[in-house]
Amino acid sequence: MKFFIQSRNDDLSNELMDRAKTYLSDFGLEWNEESPDIVLSIGLDGTLLHAFHRYREQLATVAFVGIHTGHLGFYADWKPAEIEKLVISIAKKEFEVIQYPLLEATIHYRNDDQTKYLALNESTIKSPDVTLVMDVELNGTHFERFRGDGLCMSTPSGSTAYNKALGGAVIHPSLDAMQLTEMASINNRVFRTVGAPLVLPAHHTCVLKPVKAPDFMVTVDHVQLLHKDVKSIEYRVAKEKVRFARFRPFPFWTRVHDSFIDSDV
Repeated sequence: MKFFIQSRNDDLSNELMDRAKTYLSDFGLEWNEESPDIVLSIGLDGTLLHAFHRYREQLATVAFVGIHTGHLGFYADWKPAEIEKLVISIAKKEFEVIQYPLLEATIHYRNDDQTKYLALNESTIKSPDVTLVMDVELNGTHFERFRGDGLCMSTPSGSTAYNKALGGAVIHPSLDAMQLTEMASINNRVFRTVGAPLVLPAHHTCVLKPVKAPDFMVTVDHVQLLHKDVKSIEYRVAKEKVRFARFRPFPFWTRVHDSFIDSDV
């Protein structure tokens, strides 16, 4: 089995990376940065996001697992003290692969070019200078004209991140869906939006069309870019899925409880 380790690059994460690399090599596993079978992320959830985007072209063959060096994460659920136990389980292949849905974002430009992205957590849209004004289309039908600070489209596994801070629902990652949430929408007697998160199934599309300025700040997980001359932004549940190596039961709702309600971690 081929493996690679993505470190947060702090002292603790690098120390754990060196130990894990030595242990796994001693078990006969091959260090392979180009085409690993399993990627071990050591740090925080953001570290795993970096690993995901690094291997986004190999999602069908790469499985991810995370060790958290800070607070319990949704993607990094192993503790530093458990590294030897994790290494042994990897070496013995004592894990099953589970899959979570991803978000596909396609940005169409006025010159008919397009750029496609995959998001593990979410994608957001904001106007760099003024209020964001977007026509929202669901399955080709106009739904509303949004005015406000921005919009966020999230995956089920990303629903506990920025989406939750915006008042969105927490969605179990076994559901193939995406969720659109508003950022400070303008609602008065003249301008109206639905004013609630929208949960869309896998066979639905959501297209955002600019009404005024064509330039937008678009984020895909931790990556933020300014896109100019945008014609539309199309979201759908991606055909690709992210694969995680699961070594032990850790129910999603237990993660939610431990992260937001009560935790001894």
